[in-house]
Amino acid sequence: MSGNSFGTIFRITTFGESHGKAIGVIIDGCPAGLNISLAEIQKELDRRRPGQSSITSPRNEADQFEILSGIYQNKTLGTPISLLVQNKDQKPEDYTSLATIYRPSHADYTWEKKFGIRDPRGGGRASARETVARVAAGAIAKQLLAQYKISIQAYVSAVGKVINPIPYSDLDLNNTENSIIRNPDAESATKMIEAINLAREQGDSLGGVITCIIKNCPPGLGEPVFDKLHADLGKAMLSINAVKGFEIGEGFQAGSMLGSEHNDPFEMKNNKVGTTTNHSGGIQGGISNGEDIYFRIAFKPVATIAQKQNSIDNAGNAVSLEAKGRHDPCVVPRAVPIVEAMAALVLADHMLRAATNKI
Repeated sequence: MSGNSFGTIFRITTFGESHGKAIGVIIDGCPAGLNISLAEIQKELDRRRPGQSSITSPRNEADQFEILSGIYQNKTLGTPISLLVQNKDQKPEDYTSLATIYRPSHADYTWEKKFGIRDPRGGGRASARETVARVAAGAIAKQLLAQYKISIQAYVSAVGKVINPIPYSDLDLNNTENSIIRNPDAESATKMIEAINLAREQGDSLGGVITCIIKNCPPGLGEPVFDKLHADLGKAMLSINAVKGFEIGEGFQAGSMLGSEHNDPFEMKNNKVGTTTNHSGGIQGGISNGEDIYFRIAFKPVATIAQKQNSIDNAGNAVSLEAKGRHDPCVVPRAVPIVEAMAALVLADHMLRAATNKI
């Protein structure tokens, strides 16, 4: 199968299945001499791992990583970096009865039609377990971006019908990690947790929205036609499991605005060109303009629920299934570091691409 790699210069290739021996990533194109904090990589993996709170999957994976190549004495060598995370808490027997059944809204049917074979153990490579590799790679991309003082922060801004109504600019994003839901607003965070617990008690699941903000991005990143910066961010986000929507700046709201309302006038800010407003979300003509880049990502409800559901098997017979295994009632709390990682991979790639565009 193709489609396992992402990026142009800062390029990653991931491998592994949900209940296989390990998940891993190979990073190519990372510059030599970059100081790497191994603790920062583990910190990002800890934010994504299952079993971290009462509202996440109880699968018990420590997600301890090992470096196989590319880093020596905590510095990158400029050679391919390979990281591996062993799968410790495997329970493939939970999926034996599902080997021939097409689970509603899962990839079972589509994978079988495409490849003629599928791994039923937790969805195999279609599982969000694959994102362990993305987060590990994104942790290195974040450390590269830190050299340019570029920061990426995401938070949960909606769960089901519960919305955090406060604009990101009025939130203290440093409080995001203080809540198990990863919402810096305590009032709406409490309501979100209650909604998730209620859905789980009912054997159901919830979707949600994550907002991501990139600060200190210099103007000039992105290509003007097919590789627009927001197009690459959109592809990155839509490649994450369960993502169904992406919008940047005013997003779909822009469709109901007048040009006089949506336009961002230019002005001088501290002897630098800036804009008075930021309806564009920091990107114009596919290229960053130096303002905050902000976007939102919509996640569908988790497809695996504890209620009985009707479906068919691969022989066309009607079946009734009741899911087993360990699953999140809502993916968005653990998806926050995944969103940040994918944004970091896009920005790191475009920073390196920008360096090749000028003499």
